[in-house]
Amino acid sequence: MNTVTTDQTIRLGIVGYGAQGTTYAGFIAEGRVPHMSIGAVCDTDPARRAQAEQDHPGVTTFEDYSDLLESGTVDAVVTCVPHYLHPDMGIRALRHGTPVLVEKPAGVYTQQVAELNRVAAETPDVPFAIMFNQRNNPLYRRIKEIIDAGDIGALRRTNWIITTWWRPQGYYDQSAWRATWGGEGGGVLVNQAPHQLDLIQWLCGVPRTVFAKAAFGYKRNIPVEDEVTALLDYGNGATGVFITATHDLVGTDRLEILGDKGKIVVDGSKKAHVFRLREDEQRISQDLGMDAVRGLFQGQLDPHEFYEEEDIEFDSVWGEQHTGVLENFALHLLDGTPLLAPGSDGINGVRLANAIHLSAWKNEEVPLDFDAAEHLSMLNDRILEEGEYPQRTGTVQ
Repeated sequence: MNTVTTDQTIRLGIVGYGAQGTTYAGFIAEGRVPHMSIGAVCDTDPARRAQAEQDHPGVTTFEDYSDLLESGTVDAVVTCVPHYLHPDMGIRALRHGTPVLVEKPAGVYTQQVAELNRVAAETPDVPFAIMFNQRNNPLYRRIKEIIDAGDIGALRRTNWIITTWWRPQGYYDQSAWRATWGGEGGGVLVNQAPHQLDLIQWLCGVPRTVFAKAAFGYKRNIPVEDEVTALLDYGNGATGVFITATHDLVGTDRLEILGDKGKIVVDGSKKAHVFRLREDEQRISQDLGMDAVRGLFQGQLDPHEFYEEEDIEFDSVWGEQHTGVLENFALHLLDGTPLLAPGSDGINGVRLANAIHLSAWKNEEVPLDFDAAEHLSMLNDRILEEGEYPQRTGTVQ
């Protein structure tokens, strides 16, 4: 493997100069991504192109994405565009031979993301990544190490309440496309919670089935979901609960992962408490005699004697997780450093979000290998009802 020198940089084409695109450009301009520079900016809005030229003098701007790909001014692109466009732009970059970092989510519905992954498989020499910046969170990386090492044993249950993204009505009213089926593809599941939908599967595995209750326009004047409660079934008796909402002003972020040899409790995505049992829980249960049981009821048995505890907490600098993914992407292109989040992983969160929607629409448990055509048909019914956007097809151009 080659050694990367400090003067080697990847010229990144930023596609979409909105909130995310300006943020990434700012990180790069500030030198927070050592092996990356701004190659060019692409946006269909002339005002945004003018803003990019003002913010970053000398940077070339493009109106047309194809012109950017053909310009020779970029070595890779990041797609900071509306969700429905991610697969299309990803495919066009891959077919052009341009490495692509797709923003989350990878798309809105499974069929379009599966097509993106199919093209990626046909172009294996073209790097393909996704902006799952929470995978660069040192806390969650450490938790994954603990789980993968078998420290807490086989999975028994997961619980994640993540309601820390309160949004007032004005947030939704600022843009006509926001929180619509045709413009954004959904509500909290596709806008706020994609990282958690990815993390729960990255850490604990892909569930087999899901049964969900979702409230559409429950406490906000929107047609899409603003509250979700989903029951996950991992098989072998292991289950999970995922709860999210955008109307909880106080908000909670608490993740619990229970195994047969321990438990991990994460608060605020900032600190974790790990319990490691000295033996398998069932073995402890079987080995306790009646005297010990009586002692348990009488408060004379200290459960702490059966496990060890560890606190985990890391300092967090705003933007560090995003810049880490950008730098990892650059290093992958320069010297083959493994990707933190391969692009093909993006389908997992989209598929789970689709399964939750489908379960809520049908009011029944659905498998994770659900009929993708049925989901798209029901999504299109809702797009048609809105009457503002074109219905979607099962293919990507």
